[in-house]
Amino acid sequence: MRRYIVTPDKHFPFHDKKAIDCLVQIITEVKPDGYIDLGDVGEWKGASHWQWAKKKRPPLEYQLPFIDKDIKDVNKGLDIIDEALDKVNVEEKHMIEGNHDEWMNKFVDEHPYMDSYKFNECTKLKERGYEFHPIGKMLKIGKLYFYHGHLYGGIYHARNHLLKLGCNVIYGHWHDIQQMSVTHVDGTKSAWSIGCLKDMSADANSWLGRRQTNWGHAISIVDFYGNGYFTNHVIQIINGKTTLIGKLIKGE
Repeated sequence: MRRYIVTPDKHFPFHDKKAIDCLVQIITEVKPDGYIDLGDVGEWKGASHWQWAKKKRPPLEYQLPFIDKDIKDVNKGLDIIDEALDKVNVEEKHMIEGNHDEWMNKFVDEHPYMDSYKFNECTKLKERGYEFHPIGKMLKIGKLYFYHGHLYGGIYHARNHLLKLGCNVIYGHWHDIQQMSVTHVDGTKSAWSIGCLKDMSADANSWLGRRQTNWGHAISIVDFYGNGYFTNHVIQIINGKTTLIGKLIKGE
């Protein structure tokens, strides 16, 4: 049997600190064989093209301090997770690129002489020991696929993923928690959206007009056993608290 911890969108530095601390404690308790990050590890606000939708884009020297700060903040967030993974000797690590992460690549497309600012480069994924999966590429382990989640949406995006992909899949991107299952002639398949680890407060998401959302904090613990079969345990984190096999975990 091999056990993986799977985590959705963190959007460092706009992460939920208590939810991330719960993740660190879960890693320590579970001691997984592998770790899978579903992407949008950073918000990357400095590289966002949306901020210039109604403004004239300023010179590069104006943008760089904000982007450099983003890089520093995201690496600091990754350090928290990697420190926990290192303590329990997790060597297999996967990073799946999200749409926010891809903003850094689009920034480099505009400034091709700044190749070191690409997402996988500025986060030092190779040095950290991650296997990198570019946006849209599927990671397959056993009978289960993993990717960011941006390809199919709608209110019932889990159902949409299941119908369009026709396979077992775990994804993030939409920040809410959903599951949908269907039985085909070759067996049952399911799609899971496992929420996010982002700060869900109205002030942290003023771009939504401070409206209420149906987002939720969660991670997954996936066990693989025999011929690629698996069980997916979605661990929901509510107000910085969760339980793991009867143990209360409180984020600080």
